Amino acid sequence: MPDRQTPPARADFRLFRAIATRWMDNDVYGHVNNVVYYSYFDTAVNGYLVEAGLLDIVGSPVVGYVVETACTFFAPIAFPDALEAGLAVTALGKSSVTYRIGIFKAGAERAAAQGRFVHVYVDRQTERPVEIPAPTRRALEALLFVRA
Repeated sequence: MPDRQTPPARADFRLFRAIATRWMDNDVYGHVNNVVYYSYFDTAVNGYLVEAGLLDIVGSPVVGYVVETACTFFAPIAFPDALEAGLAVTALGKSSVTYRIGIFKAGAERAAAQGRFVHVYVDRQTERPVEIPAPTRRALEALLFVRA
């Protein structure tokens, strides 16, 4: 097995959001199933955008479509663990944004998992890429964190 990357630390993220595990998240092996992490990523990113007033799920004329995801697992989590999702933006283009999301047990210094999540902003009607709206860009710039 190739060298395993070190789990990211809390300092690698700009914002944290609480994520609740649910009974149904556990699989037959007694830990959160791998596909559930992608739901956590989606919830963390879109929850931030909604709460910041940048996304109206029903009415926004410009929305972000997920075009790429990935996840690296470092340690198991299970219901009823309390979790925190750390958010950071690692790349910000004209119409796309790349997020790094860390899934942490509440208060833990190192992530149990790290995700990559890419949104391309599109016109809701045409589904064609458009520039990221200025208010959204400003909010995403505040989350910008590129490792040295």
